[in-house]
Amino acid sequence: MKAVLQRATRASVTVDGAVVSSFDRQGIVALVGVTHGDGDAEVETIARKIAELRILDDEKSVADVDAPVIVVSQFTLYADVRKGRRPSWNGAAPGHVAEPLVDAVVAALRTRGLTVGTGVFGAMMDVSLVNDGPMTILVEA
Repeated sequence: MKAVLQRATRASVTVDGAVVSSFDRQGIVALVGVTHGDGDAEVETIARKIAELRILDDEKSVADVDAPVIVVSQFTLYADVRKGRRPSWNGAAPGHVAEPLVDAVVAALRTRGLTVGTGVFGAMMDVSLVNDGPMTILVEA
């Protein structure tokens, strides 16, 4: 499992012209990709990193300041571009495997009492954010 964490001052996810998640204060947009063999251990690691990494102002974490999080499923994190010009998606888990694991990351964050919005799994989404810093971190479990 991989996650790209982007610290943002505001962010939104729009699907079919409707905003499905947004925040307008410092928070994290987490793009989460799932690969074959991922399970509960990877879910817990990614959720813990999203909640506890001290990457907000004054070295605070999302959990420290109840910062908002938007989790967006991102199978393209497992693109293999080593050959040719067309990415291979073989490293990404199929939707029926990935969706429950992304949902589990969201549930693990909410269990911690965090405010978590989401994208829509499998939908064409417009993800908009103002990267704060910029601060972008790759987390792998």
